[in-house]
Amino acid sequence: MEASPTMRLVKLPPAPGAERYPALALANTAVALPGGRSADLLATPADARDWLVDRGLAPAGADLREHCAGRLRALRERIRALLAARTDGRPAPAEALAALNAALTLAPAASLLHWSPDRGLYRAAAHPTTQIVEHALAALAADAADLLTGPDAERLTACGSPPCDRYLLRHGRRHWCSTRCGDRARAARAYARRTARATTG
Repeated sequence: MEASPTMRLVKLPPAPGAERYPALALANTAVALPGGRSADLLATPADARDWLVDRGLAPAGADLREHCAGRLRALRERIRALLAARTDGRPAPAEALAALNAALTLAPAASLLHWSPDRGLYRAAAHPTTQIVEHALAALAADAADLLTGPDAERLTACGSPPCDRYLLRHGRRHWCSTRCGDRARAARAYARRTARATTG
């Protein structure tokens, strides 16, 4: 079977909660679209760099290579696995847990002790330009851990409008990631009702 075509750039509004949780936004950078299409907002190193820069997780001039973009995409898949397990009420996959915990330890959480002739002893975090991806992965993993263990975890849900597979924080009864998905779900329900009436009438 031929693979589904992939669209690199898609203008999708952020799902509810994605502005607050970068890890949720990361999980939603890969999405299934109607018509067997899909979108990957981290498809290239430039896409991945721009995504990190937009969230303050990398400096604007960062030079991201494919290996680093691949690491970001791999973390995305692990976070998606954990979100899916949480929303489905299943145990967290061991492989995803191990990957998230490994990412948490990639960058020092504490300010380290340094010395320079002009400043003497001082404390500062490791310079992010030397470990851009490690810092970004650690920050995203910490954000995912906070989301999955905090009070908002109860509001996590998957978009209820197939084929969309984005995640969001539910507000009231709303369980769609966007107005477009909500409209599509309502249209599908209306079509199903009309079809049912036509077959029974």
